[in-house]
Amino acid sequence: MEQATAAALEGSKCTVCSTVAFPASAMCSRCATPTAENITLSTLGTVWAYTVQRFAPKSPPYVPPVGGFVPFAVGYVELPEGIKVEAILDCESFDELDGAPVRLTSTAPVPRFAVDTLGTQPESTGISQ
Repeated sequence: MEQATAAALEGSKCTVCSTVAFPASAMCSRCATPTAENITLSTLGTVWAYTVQRFAPKSPPYVPPVGGFVPFAVGYVELPEGIKVEAILDCESFDELDGAPVRLTSTAPVPRFAVDTLGTQPESTGISQ
């Protein structure tokens, strides 16, 4: 029996300047030293900014779903580690996305977060609202 694994984003953190990066890299993008170590990023975050894709992207590479194109949100999710990750955002209404708490649901082919209906707030991200 195959065991389901939880979605996780693999990033890296520099051992010299503590810069966090996504996706993971051996080189630090800030101090340009090969001192970054892999870390698993948080699965909870906050929507930092978003936009709504209201028309189908060019195909290929986009493959429209069987039922046809449906508008979707894409944006940046700020994680407790202080990094912002671009992702697809799943929600009931686009109006609920501004500053919404979200939870990682998948990582392939791109990160995907859903509005956290359980109301679980991520650890402080340092954003003053």
